[in-house]
Amino acid sequence: MNNLMVSDPARPVVSPRRFLGEWAALVVLMFGTFMYVLDFFVVNVALPSIQRGLHAGAADVEWVVAGYALVIAAGLVLGGRLGDLLGRRRMFAAGLAAFAVASAACAVSPDATSLIAARLVQGLGAALMAPNILSVLGVVYTGARRVRAISIYGMVMGAAAVSGQLIGGGLIASGLGWRAIFWVNVPVGFAALATSRRWVPESRSGEGRSLDVAGSLLLSAALVAVVLPLVTGRDQRWPAWSWACLAASPVLFGVFFAHQRWYAGRGRVPLLDPEIFAVAALRAGLITQTAFWCQQAASYLLLALYLQEGRRLSPLASGGVFAALAAGYLATSLRAPRWEERFGRRVITAGALVAAGGNGLLWAFAAHYGTGGALTALLPALFLVGAGQGLCITPLTATVLSHATPTTAGAVSGALSTMQQVGNSIGVAVIGMLFFDSVSHGYGVAFERSAAAMLILLVGVAGLARVLPDRTVRP
Repeated sequence: MNNLMVSDPARPVVSPRRFLGEWAALVVLMFGTFMYVLDFFVVNVALPSIQRGLHAGAADVEWVVAGYALVIAAGLVLGGRLGDLLGRRRMFAAGLAAFAVASAACAVSPDATSLIAARLVQGLGAALMAPNILSVLGVVYTGARRVRAISIYGMVMGAAAVSGQLIGGGLIASGLGWRAIFWVNVPVGFAALATSRRWVPESRSGEGRSLDVAGSLLLSAALVAVVLPLVTGRDQRWPAWSWACLAASPVLFGVFFAHQRWYAGRGRVPLLDPEIFAVAALRAGLITQTAFWCQQAASYLLLALYLQEGRRLSPLASGGVFAALAAGYLATSLRAPRWEERFGRRVITAGALVAAGGNGLLWAFAAHYGTGGALTALLPALFLVGAGQGLCITPLTATVLSHATPTTAGAVSGALSTMQQVGNSIGVAVIGMLFFDSVSHGYGVAFERSAAAMLILLVGVAGLARVLPDRTVRP
């Protein structure tokens, strides 16, 4: 098991150490998954404390969240490609180590600039981990076991997202303050690292020996050109460089995709296989994934700010309010994979509409009460938001991956994860801009407007989901 190698990614791997090894590998991989997803969301509940403790501005707060997602988005496909070439377990372990060390750097940061820099390194570690987790799942598990593993992966991602606020509130209340949310990653990360060599099988792809460095730089530049001006432009009153970046971003994306076609035409392996964009189901799935995650990350960030800054709740009390959202997620996410097998894309459509309904109730509450009103009135709305998200996350991942061929599975996994992080960073930047621009009118007005934006996004996700194929085809 320790040195099991895979030379052909299309050929299934015999499960390591049979049942025990298969589940042990899954546990180690899910620890990594939970950690990197949790760290995107756990900071939300700590942001007001970080802002006060480090004297950070609104743009600094957005960068703590969006910068992490941006580096992940820019590095995911490259991380997956490095795993193909150098070994997936090796890159997973390298990502774990970088993530744990960067977490310690976050915990001791003396100012906002240091914290943002450490968060960017955290994002780099996550970018090495995330695509290789999916790739290992794809080669270790086959048939029904793969469906089960991907379902568990989706549930762990969602559980980390919805529980982040509650966990963060508890850690901050422990007496260590906001730094505790980063310190906790250090022992967990190194424990997972210590067990990864024993239980996670090594594998790599035999195809290609080159790394598309130019493609990596083009993709990174295109993503930065979008997110950088959206996060910092407002604070600087939209200088000329911010508009120049936004104008350059579609050109850079166009050059990137042209380069990918040229690179593939020369018989090399590009970062993103152009073949996946020729399949209508995959194109629709990737667009739907991006739109869904645009509201996902932003909703948690802005709700945390509304509760703590607008309603003056403590981090622990704020995390307790998020428990209603977590309850809704758990109520549906455990059943969602089975419903998706039976009803296909309709589960995603229903989930988006349920979450949209929850945001509609949040909008109505904020419009009527502002920062007043009983907190218990928020709980049904948050339960619906969580329930809708639980119906979307795993089925959306499974639906898109089910239309990948053995030769494109790695590229589709990388593209799917990339679109998730692109959605995270763009959503935080754009909806965060709307929120912070409205704070001068009060946190109630800011939350009302952002809830309306997320409602519109989710209705769009429901419409996009109807373009997905009605039946899924299992690998």
